[in-house]
Amino acid sequence: MNFPDYEFRFKNNENKTLIFDMIRKKFVTLSPEEWVRQHVVHFLITEKNYSTALINVEKQLTLHQTKKRYDVIAFKNSGEIRLIVECKSPQVKITQEVFDQIARYNLVVKADYLMVTNGLEHYYCRMDYENERYVFLEELPCSQ
Repeated sequence: MNFPDYEFRFKNNENKTLIFDMIRKKFVTLSPEEWVRQHVVHFLITEKNYSTALINVEKQLTLHQTKKRYDVIAFKNSGEIRLIVECKSPQVKITQEVFDQIARYNLVVKADYLMVTNGLEHYYCRMDYENERYVFLEELPCSQ
């Protein structure tokens, strides 16, 4: 992973490894994508000063009458969405298709920032709604 080292809690259940998700407050199955998602959550809290109370993980949204699930959303204190994150397994290349996916989700949530990661590569964008484009950033700004 291309993140700082974080401490995680694990347990085994029925021959599956589980990892504790501090946002959902439960153990979840450790898949490659979940490993990335948990690193992102710790990154947002530890490095970018987001409050655990302002982060949602794996919630449903409706896009064109279809139910989808986003990976991570971080809110502003006002309740508006500051950031949406799309996590992929480290084996998945970050392509235009991945950006198209998060852009579709962002049509619904209208976040200020987007993050796309497979744990190895991270892309950060600020939304320029006025000019209808992404502005790529070197790093993600800290929480407000």
